Amino acid sequence: MMAALDRLADEAAVRVSVQATQGSVPRGPGTHMLVFAVGEAGTIGGGHLEFQALAHARRLLAGELVTTHLRQVLGPSLGQCCGGVVELTMERVDADDVARLRTLLMPPHTPLALFGGGHVGRAIVNTLAPLPFAVRWIDSRDEIFPDDVPVDVDCEHSNPVQAAVADLAPGSRVLIMSFSHAEDLDIVVACLKRLRVQDDLPFVGLIGSATKWATFRHRLEDRGFTAEEIARITCPIGVPGITGKEPEVIAVAVAAQLLQTL
Repeated sequence: MMAALDRLADEAAVRVSVQATQGSVPRGPGTHMLVFAVGEAGTIGGGHLEFQALAHARRLLAGELVTTHLRQVLGPSLGQCCGGVVELTMERVDADDVARLRTLLMPPHTPLALFGGGHVGRAIVNTLAPLPFAVRWIDSRDEIFPDDVPVDVDCEHSNPVQAAVADLAPGSRVLIMSFSHAEDLDIVVACLKRLRVQDDLPFVGLIGSATKWATFRHRLEDRGFTAEEIARITCPIGVPGITGKEPEVIAVAVAAQLLQTL
């Protein structure tokens, strides 16, 4: 969407918004897309609904129409059997609207701290790129980060790595997968201490096997953490049922789990 907003500097577009719905529909109110004379950004649900909306928006953009409201019944006539009703509004926008649209179309993302710049960490960062997370990527090795990091990912060198836990944004989701089990444990301990005082990290996930987690549990108990506190750590990570060990497979499973926390 950022590229589409930049494009408004040179050409106008029509913002298509789902204003209201009834029954079963592809997308809910507050969904937006930008329609240019050639090309578009975003989606209001696809199918014939979107096909009709695109045609209407482009006629509006070309000055052939003045109607800025479109009501579509998703029945057999549209080839969509949802059975609901979608009411769309349309607004011509240009460079003067960019600041307003940036707030509307790009709402603040949920903060996420990813500790570890290895293969799985890289796969997760790439998988999360189009999702509603603001990623802070942290490692104790400052040379570890690739050159082609997705836009808006903040790469940070922290040594000791667990020191970064203290100033994570409240509400951060945390993923721990450093190159070292010792570092992993230090980060887990820092997170548990912060949870004990502030209780503002809704999800703390640790990569690892059942054997690794059993060892960590014993070490955390030895450090004085209660069973209830230790239960705040999710290990292994990823939605159940996805057993592949490839970094990209793990990344998809973890991304799905993170979306469940929103």
